[in-house]
This record gives sequence, C-alpha cells and structure tokens, in this order.
Amino acid sequence: MSHSLANLLVHLLFSTKHREPWIHDEIRPHLNAYVVGILANHQSPSVATNSVKDHMHILLALSKNYSVSKIVEEIKTDSSSWMKSQGVRGFRWQNGYGAFSIGQSQVTVVKKYIARQEEHHRRLSFQEEFRRFLERYQLKYDERYVWD
Repeated sequence: MSHSLANLLVHLLFSTKHREPWIHDEIRPHLNAYVVGILANHQSPSVATNSVKDHMHILLALSKNYSVSKIVEEIKTDSSSWMKSQGVRGFRWQNGYGAFSIGQSQVTVVKKYIARQEEHHRRLSFQEEFRRFLERYQLKYDERYVWD
C-alpha cells in the first residue's frame, strides 16, 4: 500500500487543576475556538469541542503523525498560556487526562454528549462523570492518583 490512511477518533477529557471553576461563561466559547485552532494546526481536526467551568471534552480525529500525549500536551500548554493572556490568573490544567477511542458509528452520540455538557453537569460532577468513563472502558485506577 503506497498511502498511510487512518481514522482514529478520540474522546479526550481533562479538568482544570483541582477542578477550579476558571472557565467562565464569557471566555468559554473563545477557549473552545482556540482549542479547535490548536487541533487544526496539528492535523487533528476537532469533531466536537466543549468546556464547562472546570473541564473540557474534545472529540478529535487524531492525525497519524501525532500521539495522543503530544496532542494533549500541545492543547494544554497553548491553551493555558492563552487563558493567562486573557486575564485568568493562576489558570492550570490537571496533570492527567482521559483518552477514549470511539468508533465511527458513535460519532453522533458523542457529539451530542459533548454539546450538552452544561445540562449534563447540573446532575453530575466531573469526578462522577470521569469514574463512569473509566468503568465503561474497564480501566483500573487508583483514586489517589486520578485527581492531581
């Protein structure tokens, strides 16, 4: 085969440091747009990107040229600097992240899920949501190390 082709769909989740509510309503759409730009610059287009006060969800088509960890590093580094430049003092992302693969048939459902974050989190905290993802994807974890 003379070409390398890939369709790698990844649902990323990560929170602000200590789940601080730094992502306020006025800045949220601009942060989301900024992250979409970061992804485009790394050949990993956003399928859906949304944030709430203390965390972010991204569904992206991962480039065959980048690892998930490199994409997350670029998003966090660049968006953190941008948030600080917008006057959000002390802004930081948590150290870790969750990355979950999805199939093409799940795209519509995941896009709706990401779009409805505000509504969803009226009933459920980020920690509860993240635990559900870990359980659904059958990932073993230690509570002592998940929330840094």
